[in-house]
Amino acid sequence: MRSRTSALLSIPLLASLLLATPSPAAADNVVTAPLAASQTAAAEVATFWLSDNGANLTAATPYDVQTAVSKIITKGGGVTPDTKPGSVSPMAPVTGEAATSGKVFFLGADGLPHWCTGTSVQSQYRNVVATAAHCVFDTETPGSRLGKWVFVPGYADGAAPSGLYVGKQVFGHYDFDVYGDYDRDYAFVNVYGGVVSSATGELANFGRLGDNVGGQGLAWNQPLGSTVEVFGYPAGPHPDGQRPYTGETLETSSGLPVTAIAPEVKGEELLAVDSPFTGAGSLGSSWLLRYDEASGRGYLNGLTLSVTDTDADQRYDTSLSPYFDGELAGIYKAAATLWTGAALPG
Repeated sequence: MRSRTSALLSIPLLASLLLATPSPAAADNVVTAPLAASQTAAAEVATFWLSDNGANLTAATPYDVQTAVSKIITKGGGVTPDTKPGSVSPMAPVTGEAATSGKVFFLGADGLPHWCTGTSVQSQYRNVVATAAHCVFDTETPGSRLGKWVFVPGYADGAAPSGLYVGKQVFGHYDFDVYGDYDRDYAFVNVYGGVVSSATGELANFGRLGDNVGGQGLAWNQPLGSTVEVFGYPAGPHPDGQRPYTGETLETSSGLPVTAIAPEVKGEELLAVDSPFTGAGSLGSSWLLRYDEASGRGYLNGLTLSVTDTDADQRYDTSLSPYFDGELAGIYKAAATLWTGAALPG
């Protein structure tokens, strides 16, 4: 059962994490819902995806719900910071280097396996994944979440090099959940510790997400005028039918965000950035501000909710994201202090 909650927001983050306080109104906008509420449920979800050499992972297709909008308006729109700019610093993995981007897998309303893009984000217990809200909340079945939700960081060609992480709890915005407001199409998911499959097919715990791959920082109420790097797994076709991406490897593009309105999805305070990504597969792609190529770290400042073809040449050329404000920071803060634990006993 989903609930709006303010109690979780009373648990403070470490003082070093937050450089500005989210809007006081943010607490009233938090919606939270269970995904795999128990260790037993988590083990069943992990088994579903990792059994038979990950057959369900490789069988999954890119999620194609609300992948494109027909028109956006980039003049006359605007975004409104509701607090001072704030940020949370990125974190490195405990050892080595690893990709923070990956695929989120789930069962859609059709009962079949699908995927979007997701990103590991800094948090107190190193267990938070950011993605588009409609890659967690099932917009085709109101009141439901997408089933058997997991995150696979660094996914490439069917492999899960850094483990598989089962979602335990999702935090989103009330206006998206209830009204379908795509200005709030973002979600933060707490995941259990990682799971891997041995050569004999037995599952084993694999440690916390942030310990294994690190996490991106987060920034909100930022002024426009800085380039962002977009990371995702596009796979769907352009309107002309061409498929330049396979969805098997992480792709990147860069651009300068501008404000946009997308009436089709009730989006009045969105950002748009030049990007050749197709929609299916790239939903939930991370927009990283102040990205450092050497470390692979930056500040999450956008999440792809849809794409569009602005010049009518039958090729998608622009990605859209909600503007990250203090209300988003409040949703994040609720998720950032929730403990999850291991997916398997022992």
